[in-house]
Amino acid sequence: MQGNEFIKGRGAQHQVKNRFDALSYEVRNDFLNYCAAEGEEATSSKTSFIDTFPKTIVNKVTSPDVGMEYSLNPYQGCEHGCVYCYARNSHVYWGYGAGLDFEKKILVKRNAVELLEQKLRSKSWKAAPIVLSGNTDCYQPVERKLEITRKLLQVFLKYKHPVGIITKNALIQRDVELLAELAKDNLVRVNLSITSLDERTRQLLEPRTASIKKRLQTIEVMKSHGIPVSVMMAPIIPSINSHEILPLVKEISERGAYGVGYTVVRLNGAIGEVFSEWIRKAMPGKAEKVLHQIAECHGGNLNDSRFGTRMKGDGNIADQVAQQFAIARKLYLKDRGRPVLNCDLHEQYKDGQMKLF
Repeated sequence: MQGNEFIKGRGAQHQVKNRFDALSYEVRNDFLNYCAAEGEEATSSKTSFIDTFPKTIVNKVTSPDVGMEYSLNPYQGCEHGCVYCYARNSHVYWGYGAGLDFEKKILVKRNAVELLEQKLRSKSWKAAPIVLSGNTDCYQPVERKLEITRKLLQVFLKYKHPVGIITKNALIQRDVELLAELAKDNLVRVNLSITSLDERTRQLLEPRTASIKKRLQTIEVMKSHGIPVSVMMAPIIPSINSHEILPLVKEISERGAYGVGYTVVRLNGAIGEVFSEWIRKAMPGKAEKVLHQIAECHGGNLNDSRFGTRMKGDGNIADQVAQQFAIARKLYLKDRGRPVLNCDLHEQYKDGQMKLF
């Protein structure tokens, strides 16, 4: 076993030092070779789940570039393993690394449901859409077993409170009946992430996510049950999926999506190291070209923290991406409006049932 061997089923290809830790360790090639010769496993490939009990669960979002006011994340870390994920940087605040730790050490917020109910019953709370998965995916694989997201949706329905969902997992189809009930009162919007139509690209970028076929099918399922669904083609990565904009928007339009959004990839903090290591293993022939084109979108840097431009980028490549989306929307999504979530019902249901007087 060599240190440059590609780790299948994972996005990150190595551990990344937590910048807050004074000490770090590395796995050397001679140790890997010894383990291979002895038939031993150098490191565990299993995912571990760590129970946590936070004091609050609804987060105020202050960024002017993010289209949400409040978010709720039942999990921290994400087994999907998307190599570009901006949420990797947040894992260091929990004491872990942004690389393999982000995919292998998942924090589970065991009291999420109770905390949400407390929030929605609070006299001071005024209804505003709360988005599930502002950071990590609420339908990542462990949700199949734990059903925390499903129970959260039951709370939103009980209190007639608006909720948004961002996911790239077809597991959301399990909860279609709940979502349909919420949709009857215009209390839910689903935002499905589809980065590419090419399954090979999906497997490399997002190794433990639902297949493209399953995600396209999910759009149809949502549409058939009256649940408004849009698509996020995020992120756009030059020379990897930037050529797919028009065909992807055409495909999702035919399946029933009402809209599409996008971001241009940016590699802030430890993500630059994670992504660079990954692409030099996964796509060695085009690695330097892609990294240079990403930098071209962000003033010559892989990272970008400028409000107003960081999500869409600037320069020739970013302009071409924006123009393609403008054309795609005009061709395939014309006259499809974005539904506004209903914030008027919740006050009548603050105690869990409609007030009669």
